[in-house]
Amino acid sequence: MLKRIIDGKAISKTIRDSLVPRIMKLKENNIIPGLGIILVGDRIDSQTYVNMKKKICDNLGITNFDVKLPEDTTQSRIMAEVQRMNSNPQIHGILVQLPLPKHIDEETILNNVSLEKDIDGFHAQNIGNLALNRQGSTATKLYPCTPEGCIELLDRSNIEIEGKHAVIIGRSNIVGMPLALLLLHRNATVTICHSRTKNIEKITQQADILVTACGRTQMVKRDWIKEGVVIIDVGINNLPDETKKRGYRLVGDTDYDDVFEKVGAITPVPGGVGPMTICILMKHVVQLAEKQLECKHEQQAQSAKEYEDRINKYGLGEGLNYTI
Repeated sequence: MLKRIIDGKAISKTIRDSLVPRIMKLKENNIIPGLGIILVGDRIDSQTYVNMKKKICDNLGITNFDVKLPEDTTQSRIMAEVQRMNSNPQIHGILVQLPLPKHIDEETILNNVSLEKDIDGFHAQNIGNLALNRQGSTATKLYPCTPEGCIELLDRSNIEIEGKHAVIIGRSNIVGMPLALLLLHRNATVTICHSRTKNIEKITQQADILVTACGRTQMVKRDWIKEGVVIIDVGINNLPDETKKRGYRLVGDTDYDDVFEKVGAITPVPGGVGPMTICILMKHVVQLAEKQLECKHEQQAQSAKEYEDRINKYGLGEGLNYTI
């Protein structure tokens, strides 16, 4: 069987490259895409993710507005920063880096991010739109970045979703739940496994597509899967490795080496889902900036129509100067 490594780095680069002309068009219309990031605390992994996002912002020409707050920051202080970013027209998307410290109510913070700037798709209304599969301009069609990235990996690797049995290990609001909805809307048969699922390996053995997103180091072994399964490994875990300068290496929730000869396709860790999450985030920033441009054009068209209506109604002649 031909083994396929689903290269998230290459796919994310293709998507990033497609954003460049869109960003150039925005700048020609005096709109520079802007991303606001709020980072609370000193978690090394969170700081690493934020630095990666800032680097890609710089490479693409997206302006970054970042706020770094201490671990003991009050909820009211974070709320104030969210509101400040909500009211800043130069910021098109707001990212609150998760997880937040335990004394902070994440749901309250996320639901106070303006719906129009909900870059991560975590606002209750955006999740509701996803659950109801709402289409059209009335729905803010921004989905959580990692689940959308997983779908992009499958689509751009020409892996069929419709009619397949997709099993997800993990039920988080960030990955498992929204990804289950996205797969369901693509006509997959979806099973979610979690910490209370019994005989989990019996269920994963039935999967055509297996998504591991549980944060358990190399949990999935070759006897958990069937021949030819497609594995999307969302997990990022540290595994001690004395041969590495930092003393560990990154691995997923799937034992990559153990399952490799049995899979049809698989994402590596690192280099699989991770780059896609950041890439989709940048795509969302551009989408929201384009929405601002669309509104600008609509306002200009409306002003022009009102001016024309005034001329037609009152018979205003040439030589009169009106400012719209």
